[in-house]
Amino acid sequence: MGVAGGAPKLIALDVDGTLLAKGVDISARVGASVRAAVSAGAHVVVTTGRTLLTTRPVLSELGLAEGHALCSNGAVHIDVARGEPVAVQTFDPGPAVLALRALFPEMVFAAEQVGIGTWATGHGPGEFSIGDFQLVDYRELSSVPTPRLNGWWPDGSPDEMLRLLETFDVPDASWVHGEYGPWLTVSRRGVSKGWALEQLRLILGVEADATLAIGDGFNDREMLRWAAHSVAMAGSPAEVLALADEVTGDVSEDGVATVLERWFA
Repeated sequence: MGVAGGAPKLIALDVDGTLLAKGVDISARVGASVRAAVSAGAHVVVTTGRTLLTTRPVLSELGLAEGHALCSNGAVHIDVARGEPVAVQTFDPGPAVLALRALFPEMVFAAEQVGIGTWATGHGPGEFSIGDFQLVDYRELSSVPTPRLNGWWPDGSPDEMLRLLETFDVPDASWVHGEYGPWLTVSRRGVSKGWALEQLRLILGVEADATLAIGDGFNDREMLRWAAHSVAMAGSPAEVLALADEVTGDVSEDGVATVLERWFA
């Protein structure tokens, strides 16, 4: 066990594929284990690729009334009590859009407008049911800084996308690809879940060896490397499993609760 000196004091939890499955509520057992950790004084930080707007319902479902949450893969830091951002790491999406259009002319882009909604160049597989959704052309989408740019390649394959992305290099941008389809997310270079959690750890004054992270996706890799003890959900990609100190059950098996209940009954 990597957590030293007893129970973890800073707990980072991914959402989709970790706390819940798509279209399924958080289980009563997982919710109870999260609330028990909070009651014991731990900082439980929902750490997700979701936007601020789509993270708020998760915080409400968990019963989290104060503290911190990290959205958009660490680019947006939320004050949970107010439900509003306290820090936003934006970048100019224009160079990334131009570079990606050269590689994938049919790519559909979606840029987050924090606390408002989404600008998109077309309809993709993403969920934009919360907030304002506006269809714009790629020039307008590129005209406003954003913390998160999504790209979806219709009719493309993940393997071919990764091959072509070997040549994608934009000075101010970092990217992570999706697990199960031809899509990627672009953020400001260096911004990740792990980066944002380290900034928060320093603010909170939590010891580095008192940190725990649980996740399942490629966007969780930096978070798992950051934590003193890292846990991957069963069924995660092999590259994610290889980074974890242990593997817990999947969402249907209440894997998060299995871990947290060691300290927080």
